[in-house]
Amino acid sequence: MRSMSGPIIVTALLGHEDLAWADSLRRAHFPAEHNRLPAHLTLFHHLPPSALPEIKRLLRDETRMTMQPAVRTHRLLQLGRGVALGIQSAALAAIRERIAEAMAGRLTPQDGGGWRPHITIQNKVTPSEARALFAALQRDFKPRAIEIVGLGAHSYRGGPWESIAKYRFSRAGRFRRS
Repeated sequence: MRSMSGPIIVTALLGHEDLAWADSLRRAHFPAEHNRLPAHLTLFHHLPPSALPEIKRLLRDETRMTMQPAVRTHRLLQLGRGVALGIQSAALAAIRERIAEAMAGRLTPQDGGGWRPHITIQNKVTPSEARALFAALQRDFKPRAIEIVGLGAHSYRGGPWESIAKYRFSRAGRFRRS
């Protein structure tokens, strides 16, 4: 394996159908010249590459020991220069909290502060463009259950992320499409 020099990013892995749905929104509304990633739900933005073995162990243990979390989009979020789907999940928040506790002392201020789970569907536009999209999407927005199938670790190398490891939840939870 190559030496890890970029930060480690940890995400919740969206199920196939929900990834396709969220990514279609992202492709439709994110400026193409800035859209280098598929839709994603970030748990940690910048973990130290030196902790990769521990990160892998934590993700493996969490997915092996934890039920697939119930997760919903519950509102739209205005990001100033973009729009995101706000995510609600006590179970996913608990998973993130356990990982944060294990990584105590090694979190950046962004990762150590409050977590506002979301899936960004637009960014890097003018505030007026973001407000217009928010208003348009708000008219028809309905909360939606989304499937989280696992956890992933990625290396940031200045552009698209390089996948390092993916761990699927081994115990089916209460996921139901609604």
